[in-house]
Parts: sequence; structure tokens; C-alpha cells
Amino acid sequence: MNKIVKITIGITGMTCASCSARIEKNLNKLDGVEIATVNLSSEKAIVRFIPGKTNREIIIQEIENTGYHAEEIEKDNSDKERELRKTELKKAKLILLASITLSFPLLISMVANILKIPVVFLYNPWFQLLLATPVQFIIGWRFYKKAYYSIKALNPGMDFLVAMGTSAAYFFSIYNGFFKQYTPSSHVELYFEASAIIITLVLLGKYLEAIAKGRTSEALKSLIGLQPKSAKVLRDGNEMELRIEEILVGDIIIVRPGEKIAVDGVVTKGHSSIDESMITGESIPVEKISGDKVISGTINKNGSIEFLAKKIGKDTILANIIKVVEEAQGSKAPIQRLADRVAGYFGPAVLLIAIITSLVWIFIFSNTTMGIISAVSVLVIACPCALGLATPTAIMVGTGKGAEKGILFKNAAGLETLYKTEKIIFDKTGTITEGKPGVTDIIPQDGVNINELLSIAASAEKNSEHPLGKAILEETIKRNISVKNPEKFESLTGAGISAILGERSILMGTESLMKENGIKIGKIKTIAEELESSGKTVIFISSDHKTIGIIGLADIIREEAAHVITELSNMNIEAYIITGDNHSTAMAIATQAGIKEQNVFAKVLPEKKAYAVKEMKNSGGTVVMVGDGINDAPALAVADVGIAMGTGTDIAIETGDITLMNGNLITLIYAIKLSRETMKKIKQNLFWAFIYNVIGIPFAALGLLNPVVAGAAMAFSSVSVVTNSLSLKRFKS
Repeated sequence: MNKIVKITIGITGMTCASCSARIEKNLNKLDGVEIATVNLSSEKAIVRFIPGKTNREIIIQEIENTGYHAEEIEKDNSDKERELRKTELKKAKLILLASITLSFPLLISMVANILKIPVVFLYNPWFQLLLATPVQFIIGWRFYKKAYYSIKALNPGMDFLVAMGTSAAYFFSIYNGFFKQYTPSSHVELYFEASAIIITLVLLGKYLEAIAKGRTSEALKSLIGLQPKSAKVLRDGNEMELRIEEILVGDIIIVRPGEKIAVDGVVTKGHSSIDESMITGESIPVEKISGDKVISGTINKNGSIEFLAKKIGKDTILANIIKVVEEAQGSKAPIQRLADRVAGYFGPAVLLIAIITSLVWIFIFSNTTMGIISAVSVLVIACPCALGLATPTAIMVGTGKGAEKGILFKNAAGLETLYKTEKIIFDKTGTITEGKPGVTDIIPQDGVNINELLSIAASAEKNSEHPLGKAILEETIKRNISVKNPEKFESLTGAGISAILGERSILMGTESLMKENGIKIGKIKTIAEELESSGKTVIFISSDHKTIGIIGLADIIREEAAHVITELSNMNIEAYIITGDNHSTAMAIATQAGIKEQNVFAKVLPEKKAYAVKEMKNSGGTVVMVGDGINDAPALAVADVGIAMGTGTDIAIETGDITLMNGNLITLIYAIKLSRETMKKIKQNLFWAFIYNVIGIPFAALGLLNPVVAGAAMAFSSVSVVTNSLSLKRFKS
């Protein structure tokens, strides 16, 4: 089986949804192309193809043959891409200024004519022809060129409508100005200003749109800007500054206060606090000591550290995040199919309406002038620019906003589907719970107090590698209780540990261990049984063959879990929990979280989780699965939306549709609300894109809309759609 290759291609010259739809259609027809998607807003095509059947050159040539400029975007040339965008914007600005300069006198003549101000030279046909011709055929040549390709593809779009409308106004003015016979007292009817000003307004709209579109991907630019250019590396005992490309896996990197972490790695020396907010969305700096992981692009706040480079270049977490965000911004949401379908039929339908409008005015009302001018207005106001921008601009801002908060939307479909969530299934371990044991109960007896019992237990466990021993030690540190070094320590596999503390002989472990050593448990056994029945692990502690207490441990619930479940309930979303643990353990966690008893699935094996999700989908409603992204992968894939909890591991990024980078469930609420707000903006955009045409076309056909006003309305519709999408940047949740 041939390996599928994916490439990203930058495309310049697209103006409306018809353009992107035409390119996409042609690419998907190519033999060997698995799937191609073209995004009007990001001006990119993502193409997956089978080498041997086709190649990069054929794909790029196909786009060029469709009438657009195309260039493959390499993974590491974001700087070059930004420079190209800047150059294109600068060029567009110069062309716009030239068009404004030539069109302005024509605008003055139109205003003077309306106000009956006699400025004779402005009404001169030769003067107006001299100004309008370069706008029409030099500046406006792009519309003719793309109109030709759109007709060739039988898919007329914005360029065709603008070319037809302005040409009609231009040539009608030539006829009126130089060939039509007038009486001495009659006024020469010229519409050169309509053709020139319409082209100028379209260019102005596209320029403002390009600036606004640039702002939709600011979050991605910020992520790219996090990548440091160089780092201080320790090689052969010497400190040297190297470019990021020169760093190798295994290098020791030195980071001082205020400097960025260059690549992913593990701290080997020193301690500091690292600001990881740009990656995880968490505002509080994270303490780092030897053995802790550090992420490229994060900032060292205080203290100097040295770390071992583990992942470099495109393998770093930051590089993966940038890749995921780019792909999400370039992907299509299912709702966009509606806009694409409409855009496909729009051009021919508008052309038909314009022809009918013209014929009605000419043959029924005997008014050729109104017939042509009304048809021009119809052609211009109906340009489907806003329709093509309605969805992708909102998706770009929404995914970017998510990335700022440590939420990675892998594709636009995930962002769209999430807003319809009706049921959320949480994996228990590592999702609702911390995924590691914690002390829940400390029950001393025979005159020993809580702090003393905990101190004895932690001191005995100090040299233990067992998770339960570490949990007891962590609890002691939290409570600021002193811990001693044991004189002797022995691990009793599967049973517990024995230790000598001063003159005390300590034994810790199971009830069976106590019995085997002839230690009486006494009344505390009843409490131990209650703890075990609620799913907790109980450790018995004895000193000199006398039981002094028990400690209960469990996989503790996340502190934000109960609040998140309450929030979901307020949003009319039903929460479920699924786990391989027994029912009593599952119920204990569910009760603390506020999940209903009937919504608990216990004793579910990992391979059966996907089946359980599928069954729930079959019962109706949009189902979201939230898991740790590793052993829950099948269930995440089956759900309508799979959400992986992660701290930036590769598997977490690759699994499911969405990754919560900081592993905090609160961001799940933000993600759902962001999805709802994004869909709200998309629907508003589509409404306004349609309403401009629904209202404008009848007015234009009835002769109530001047072509210049129609051009302004068309340009404004695109800018308003992009501006509405940009308002998402203010979303707070």
C-alpha cells in the first residue's frame, strides 16, 4: 500500500467561495489525489495524494491552470510565508491607491451631477474615458482573467459578475458618449464612474478584508513567535550560543532567568519556575526540579537550570501544536458545505436574474438605460464574497482562541460538533480523578495523634518506590510534618513494608500482613471495612507489634471535577462516568463529582469502552468522550467528539478531535462555550451574507439601487462578516 503524502499549498488570487470551490473541485478530480480542501480565508490548500499516481508539480500546475498562483508551503518557512503575505498586501495597497486616484474625479462628477453643479470638464466623455479605461482594463484585468477561467470551468463567481457588470457600465457609457444621437438640450448619460468606482470599492473591500483576515490568525502567529532563534549549549565543557537548527538531541541546554526554553527536554540541574501559559493556558508558573520535563517556547521566570535536549525541531510539543492549529484553521466545518453548494449555483442564478431584469426594463418599460444600469447593480450586489468568508474566518479565530487557552482543536468538524453536545462520558482514572493515589483518611488509635501517625508512616515509607508510599510522603510534606530517616527498610512484595525507626519496629501493609505477624487489629477493623467498601485502599500501621492506626488512600477526585459537572448540568449536558473499577469505587467518585447513579458504568474493560460509547450514540444525541488519550483511544475515536486530556504528550495531541493541553477539566467548559459562540458567529455570518443578497437583488432589479451603492454594499458585506468573526477574540466564557 502506497503511503499518502500531505502537502500545504499557498494560493493567491482567490476572491470568493466560487474560487475556492473551483480549485477544490479540479484538485479532487486529479488521479492520485486522495482528498483536497481549499480554505478561502487562510488562502491555503491541504492536499493528500498517493506518490506515483501524481506529484507536487502536477498539483501546483493544476491550480495555476485554474487561474491562480500557487506555491508549496514548507514546514519550516513560516517567515517566508509572512514576507510573501506582507509583499502581497503592499502590492494590493499600491494598486488600490492608483484606482482611488483615477476614480476620485469620476466620483466628484457623479456628486456634482446629482447636486446640479456645472463642472463642465468633469462631464466631458473623453476626460471620463481617459480616467476609466486604465481602471477597467489594467487595474481590473484580474477580474477578466479569472472570469475567463470561471466560465471555462462552468462555475462563474465574483470575478465574472464584477467583470460583466463593470463592462456593461463602461461600454454603455462609450455608446452614450460617442455614438448616441442627442438633441442640443439633452444631457449625455455617462456611467464611467459606476465601472471605475465599483472596481475601486471591490479592491478596497478586498484590501480591508486581507488586513482583517491577517488578524484572524494572530494566535497562530503568536505561537510561531514563541519559537526561540538560538540557545546556550554546553558542549565539551564549553558554553556556546547556537542557532536552534544546530541543537542536537542529547545536548545540555543552559537557561537563565527570563530566557526561553529552546527545545523539549528534562531538567538535569538546578530548579526554577517556568511560565507555561502560552502552551497550557495556565497562568501560574510551574516549579521545575531535576527530572521534570520542560517544553520549548515556555519562559524561565527565575533560577538557572540545565536540561537535556530530548526533542528538537518539528518533533517538539510547540511544533506539534502549531501543526495542529494550522491544520484546524485550514480544514472545513461541515456547515461550510452549505455555503459551497450555494456558491456553486449562485453565479449562474444571478446572471439569469440580471438578464431577465434587463429584458423586462427594455421590452416592457421601454427603458434601455434602466435595463442596463439595473442589471449592473444586480450583478455587483450579488457577488458571493461574504458567503465564502462566513465560516472559515470564524473557524480561524475560534481555533486560535482555543489555542491561547491550551485547547487544541484538531479540525473544524470537532469545533462545530462540540456545540451540539448532549452527553459527555468521562473516563474515571486520570480524567475525573488525578490518576494517582492520595491520602483520604487518617485514623489513629491508642493515644497516637494524626500528625504522629502520619510522621511514623512517612518516615517508614521514605525509601519506598511504591505509589502508596509516595502518596503518604506527599501528604506529610503538604502538612509540613517532619520525616525521619529509617535505620532499616525492607519491602515485602505484595504485602507492605517493614522498617526500624529509632528503637521502634514498624510494620505497614495489609490486614493479612498484620495477622501473619500475630498483630491484633481490634475495633479499627470495622472502620477499615467501611473504607474498603467505598473503594479505598487501607494500610494498617503497627509499632512494636501493636496496631497504632490505619491510613485510607484512593485515586482522589480532581478538585475542579464537581464544579465542572455542575456547569455541564446548567448547560443541559448529561455527564456519565466509565471505568474498569468495581461499582463501589466508581460510585464513590461519581457521588463526589455529582454524577447520577444511573450514569455510572463500572467494570468496563478498555476494549469494551468503545462499544459502550457506540451504544450511547445509538440511543440518540451527540456524544463526547473525555479520556487520557492513551488507553481510551478506541472510545475517543468512536465518539462524535473525542477529547484527550494531556500535558502535551505526542499521543495526547494525536488522539481524538480535541486536546486539553493543561489537563484541567475547567477548560472543557471553556471549549464547549467557545464552540457555541463560534457556531453562533458562523450562523450570523451566513445570515448576513444571504440577507445582503436577498434584500439587495430585488432593490437592484427594480432600479432602486445605484451601481456604485451596490458596489459599496457588496464590499461592506465581506468586511462586516470578517469583523463579526474577529469579535470572537473578545470571548471570555
